[in-house]
Amino acid sequence: MYERLEEITLAEQEVAERYDHTVNVCMAAGCMSSQSGAIKEAIDKEVEANGLERWCRVRGVGCMGLCAHGPLVAVDNGKPAETMYQYVTPEDAPAIVGSLDTAPVERLRCPTDVPFFQRQHKIVLENSGLIDPERIEEYIAADGYTALIKAITEMSPAEVIDEIITSGLRGRGGGGYPTGLKWTTVAKSDGETKYVICNADEGDPGAFMDRSVLESDPHRILEGMAIAGYAIGASQGYIYVRGEYPLAVARLKTAIRQARRVNMLGSGIAGTPFAFHIDIRLGAGAFVCGEETALIASIEGRRGQPRPRPPYPAEYGLWGQPTLINNVETLASVAPIIRNGGAWYAGMGTAKSKGTKVFALAGSINNTGLIEVPMGTSLREIIYEIGGGVSGGGKCKAIQTGGPSGGCIPADFLDTPVDYESLSALGSIMGSGGMIVMDETASMVDVARFFMEFCMTESCGRCVPCRVGTVHMHNLLDKFSRKEATPHDLVLLEKLCDMVRNTSLCGLGQTAPNPVMSTLRYFRHEYMAAITEEAADLFVLDPALSVSRNGATQRAPKLEVAS
Repeated sequence: MYERLEEITLAEQEVAERYDHTVNVCMAAGCMSSQSGAIKEAIDKEVEANGLERWCRVRGVGCMGLCAHGPLVAVDNGKPAETMYQYVTPEDAPAIVGSLDTAPVERLRCPTDVPFFQRQHKIVLENSGLIDPERIEEYIAADGYTALIKAITEMSPAEVIDEIITSGLRGRGGGGYPTGLKWTTVAKSDGETKYVICNADEGDPGAFMDRSVLESDPHRILEGMAIAGYAIGASQGYIYVRGEYPLAVARLKTAIRQARRVNMLGSGIAGTPFAFHIDIRLGAGAFVCGEETALIASIEGRRGQPRPRPPYPAEYGLWGQPTLINNVETLASVAPIIRNGGAWYAGMGTAKSKGTKVFALAGSINNTGLIEVPMGTSLREIIYEIGGGVSGGGKCKAIQTGGPSGGCIPADFLDTPVDYESLSALGSIMGSGGMIVMDETASMVDVARFFMEFCMTESCGRCVPCRVGTVHMHNLLDKFSRKEATPHDLVLLEKLCDMVRNTSLCGLGQTAPNPVMSTLRYFRHEYMAAITEEAADLFVLDPALSVSRNGATQRAPKLEVAS
């Protein structure tokens, strides 16, 4: 089967060599919302009007990363470095086409010799912005599906799992559970039928990593799922993707049809006995369905609500069978690991957090967009070098990581390396990769209230601690936001955080207090400043603690009612 892939690769290379110029237009959701579709159409027409069809091809490609400067267009003239254009409009098409054999259009030029591009290390995103996501031939020409063929023709399932274990890959969905260990558990579980599920229910505010990968390189996910299926003994996979991602869904459907056509999915893959089928299931926008057991319930046609664990999905999952659930970024890392070896992947990152991580930079930052960096890269390098610093020339006040389940990290800790252990020690989590930067104008009480409102709204309502506790916490945070809170409200807020965290049924409720707890830990003075003078006079603060309304980070005060 390698021969078939080589034929496709050579054919693609011959096509590429016919053209002197290639114009790549970003056709991911971010740029498409800014008329990149009209830009591609305008460039196509300009090429045709000038009779350049034989020398210039125009392609739609995936996300190029620098979303803040979109729509983006890249021109490859066969030189060592391509020319990238930013803030392009359909009216710029004549200038871009007219410059193909001359100097670039300087007013549109986007520099690529800057840290945003130079400091990244792309593995998951290695094809994003470079191939047409709707053509399997281009994916194959970029070594696509060679890892799958290697796995099913040269390796045993146990050897595939060993490579994943050696790589040190941890689940990129937020928990950081060792991927190889999860695969091993499912492989050893008893069950005539097993399943692989790609969790593409990306719901964190400010996160768009999974969406971008699905839109830009869908075959990468299919290949990763097929390898996983071979390793654990599954022949059926499901991609559970948000219904709010229509472009990703459309490209996944196209990719599945194409993969079946070239025998990379279906029965007898690559002439072997291995069969693997993939179907798509659409979520209806429930954030809680990102939780494994709720996701399974939704696929089964039931209401998306979590159930107590154990048993875990690895032993009792979809329709009661052993089920492997990995998120998009985890599965996107599988093919490169099998191609290059687990030791290669383990050579990047830190001792306990291997490889690279994709982050979606958002908030008060100049270079909003998608990046991929080695684990252990500091927050300072991500924000001030790759991210281009705080927008408007302001100062960074805090960084929120991990979405509604994460926490707010003050700027004092900008030199912290980004890995699972370091973020956890600061009271936050890696999460799926959302990273929101806040400047000095941000109210941390309002930030906590925003995320609590999100969790309150998204609670499935199955357990009382989450259903009721998040409502009460939101009401208290609303009082602090209006500067109408009392010291008693502060005590009650902390008690509720503890109760909801320790008694909720699933991860949504268990982690919902995290933004509140982290802001209380590092920005307590903002909560103290929201307590009214009249209310404070009714209480006595423990003199053993130094607390002031305008002071720096404080320890929690012990509050007693005055007699």
